[in-house]
Amino acid sequence: MEAIFSPGAAWHPVSERLRTMRRVLILVWSAVLGITAAVAIGLLLGWWWLSAIIVLVSAGSAVWGWFWAARNQRAWGYAENDDDLYVRSGVAWRRIVAVPYGRVQFVDVEAGPLERAYGIATVSLHTASSETSAQIPGVPADEASRLRDRLTELGKTHGAGI
Repeated sequence: MEAIFSPGAAWHPVSERLRTMRRVLILVWSAVLGITAAVAIGLLLGWWWLSAIIVLVSAGSAVWGWFWAARNQRAWGYAENDDDLYVRSGVAWRRIVAVPYGRVQFVDVEAGPLERAYGIATVSLHTASSETSAQIPGVPADEASRLRDRLTELGKTHGAGI
């Protein structure tokens, strides 16, 4: 079964900073939403037992998110071979996308404020078909720049629309 997910080239994992960034987001959102909802219900309705349940659910979500972020980060990766770029993702449902260099129309590198703070970016490959387009989150900024330049160059040599 693992042969399906083996492109014949070495996998490059995404940065562990993606895991850290997602953990911070999950913890902050769990705390803000859980505390806000618990306090509001407690003050407005006086149902402190429900507030306690909301806090417990929120804490449970944060713990689940902590482990999910690590597992999800390890699931992402990409591999380059002579003709294709492979992108893998998914924990329970694994997915691998092979993007032929000749099909790449353009390469997009994005980084929001939080991603920039962590020094990572998302590399997006766009093709004529949405099924073969791919995104790679959590790529270190210098690697994202290198990957963008390499994919652009390979697209030109393989006759793509870049």
